[in-house]
Amino acid sequence: MNDKKKNAINMKDFLGKYTMVIALVVVFFLFVYLTGGRLLYPQNMSNLLLQNGYVLVMACGMLLCILTGGNIDLSVGSVICMVGGVAAVMITNMSMNPFLAILVGMIMGILAGIWHGYWIGYVRIPPFITTLGGMFIFRGIGRLVLNSKTVAVQNATFLNIFTAYIKIPGLDSGKVLMSPMVVGIIVTVVLFLNVIRSRADKKKHGYRQNSTIADFGKTAVIAAVLLFYCWKLSNYKGISVMLVWVVAICLIYNFITSKTAFGRYFYAVGGNEKATKLSGINTNKVYFLAYANMGMLAGLCGLLCLARIGSVNGSTGTSFEMDAIGSCFIGGASAYGGSGTVPGVIIGALLLGVINMGMSILGIGDSWQYVVKGAVLLVAVIFSVVTKKGKN
Repeated sequence: MNDKKKNAINMKDFLGKYTMVIALVVVFFLFVYLTGGRLLYPQNMSNLLLQNGYVLVMACGMLLCILTGGNIDLSVGSVICMVGGVAAVMITNMSMNPFLAILVGMIMGILAGIWHGYWIGYVRIPPFITTLGGMFIFRGIGRLVLNSKTVAVQNATFLNIFTAYIKIPGLDSGKVLMSPMVVGIIVTVVLFLNVIRSRADKKKHGYRQNSTIADFGKTAVIAAVLLFYCWKLSNYKGISVMLVWVVAICLIYNFITSKTAFGRYFYAVGGNEKATKLSGINTNKVYFLAYANMGMLAGLCGLLCLARIGSVNGSTGTSFEMDAIGSCFIGGASAYGGSGTVPGVIIGALLLGVINMGMSILGIGDSWQYVVKGAVLLVAVIFSVVTKKGKN
């Protein structure tokens, strides 16, 4: 009886921990079936991450805001429009150096984040009101800069910084590009070595650890998915520079939130701000840095979107903030703050990306896509709230 009860608890914990992973797998194979396998085409698999790259980058920054207490930034779509507009005008209309345009765009994004961070962190204006005002201000600035026109960018240097495909001589000379597979194999080896090292460290210090089958089984599944994706990239155009940007940002923020004391401050503020303040942590500074960082990443997204689409107009970035917020909550971030992870955010963004791509392949209109995404977000938040109440 005790064993049955223990197994039931373990199964409940497993389902609670991997609910969104299971949902992603189910939705993915559902659309593979509904699209007759078209979702698995190499071009579609490559675009799955590239089209949602901006969401992943924004969501990493949005996660820090949400961790501080369920706070959000409504202005990121407008910052994307403003930064993209300024960069496009500088490069196309003013024939300025693309590196200078990138620098100016990033500075503008950071300044927008500092503006929000000051009012939210030090004056304690509610984030919703502050970023709502920023949403209108920065959207207006973007449209003024663009003069209500669409500005295209054809500068090869700028586009290559964000959208070129990496080609390694000798590996990528044939029809099938081998560099993605080489990268996939190297990462797979690193993953297994990391598991071996982690298990050895835990055993040395007497820490509790999962079974060997569980640890290596989980790593094997991740490696199989990675190698499958790399094979798809090998049959298309290879590894995009934009993919490198996105992966680098995700790895950096995963390290910050899981391995550094600075990253834990955001969790602490969201968990209990008063206790965090009494422990000597400057909570005002934590809020400030969360929104300054969000502005910086929104600026980077503005450049990524400009390079990806090739042009920008007054509507660029509309509702992008909702995709970032949705990715965080769908990925397990608490609506009350204090919990959430970058891997969870990635799962949430991929789930939305699969839904978008699958429905687009099926020819389903934007209206139904909004309905489905809204329903998925609502279910995810309800599940998060109910689960948290159940634990309490």
